[in-house]
Amino acid sequence: MSNTDIYSVIIGSGKYLPEKVIPNDFFLDKTFFDREGNRLKKTNPDIVATLQKITEIRERRYIKDDYLTSDMAYHAAREAIADAAIDAESLDYIIVAHNFGDIRKDNTRVDVCPTLAAKVKHKLGIKNPYTVAYDLPFGCPGWVQGMIQANYYIKSGDAKRALVIGAETLSRISDPHDIDSMIFSDGAGAVVIEGRKNQGQSGILSHLTRSDTLEHAHLLQMDVSYNPEYPDNTLFLKMNGRKLYEYAIKTVPQTLKCCIDKMGLGIHQIRKVLIHQANAKMDHNILERLFALYGVKEIPGDLMPMSIQTLGNNSVATVPVLYDMVAKGEKEGHHFESGAYTLFASVGAGMNVNVFIYKNP
Repeated sequence: MSNTDIYSVIIGSGKYLPEKVIPNDFFLDKTFFDREGNRLKKTNPDIVATLQKITEIRERRYIKDDYLTSDMAYHAAREAIADAAIDAESLDYIIVAHNFGDIRKDNTRVDVCPTLAAKVKHKLGIKNPYTVAYDLPFGCPGWVQGMIQANYYIKSGDAKRALVIGAETLSRISDPHDIDSMIFSDGAGAVVIEGRKNQGQSGILSHLTRSDTLEHAHLLQMDVSYNPEYPDNTLFLKMNGRKLYEYAIKTVPQTLKCCIDKMGLGIHQIRKVLIHQANAKMDHNILERLFALYGVKEIPGDLMPMSIQTLGNNSVATVPVLYDMVAKGEKEGHHFESGAYTLFASVGAGMNVNVFIYKNP
């Protein structure tokens, strides 16, 4: 079988969403500061209402106190393996995308020794020494990049099956005095992909990744609390929201178009767009600008399912969780059509942008 005839097909998916639901009212009694350390003058109800209007986030999920990122990754992995109906021992790779490792409730130091992938493999009880387990930190686009890497292994003949997981605990590295903390959440998503010979060429067909570090490396970075009286120098996730937004709406549409054009497809052949759930306004703007590049104004209403309204932004987990929800009929009005093209995309710290086009079996 020539490798050009092998395509990476998703055969199972799973997710883990924490039970703790955090509504926007949770932030009404918080004290917020700007980056200069000045207390914000707007009232908290106004701050919360503005954020909800822009991001559409009504609530998000936080991990329970005795859980870690690797625990969520394990549960998502176990569900994906069961959904795929395979023996976990048959996995050639386990790739876990994350950015902050296992952060404890009472200790925000990053813990990546052993790697999260090693912990997941251990929890799954896999004995096979040739199931290679490693982590992938790549900002929010980490899971999409993990899929691209796994596809390379499969296409090269080095692997037949891979488990790709995205898991993150952003609630523990968010500055409680920064309004951006209202965006972030926790969760995990996973898929199993398998190399199959497909006459219809189903699976991952095209991909593209770019990294813009020269001018945009620090749009997301770690820094101390905005509260000048915070008791220690704990580092929290910080983002330059305005510049990040400008970068995304300028860069992502063109990157998506390049990937679509590389396939020789028309924009209307894309039937689903699964994009990183960072900000609803930004995602809608990206889609509008993508269609505008093709001279098209009308966008199908069922093209882009969203989860940010109730799940917030859980970084690398947003895209695989969204895929699992659609695949299992949990997003009303959305399903994957056999033979149709789905576009998976993300943007985040680095700054990194990536995309792959997938033809549904």
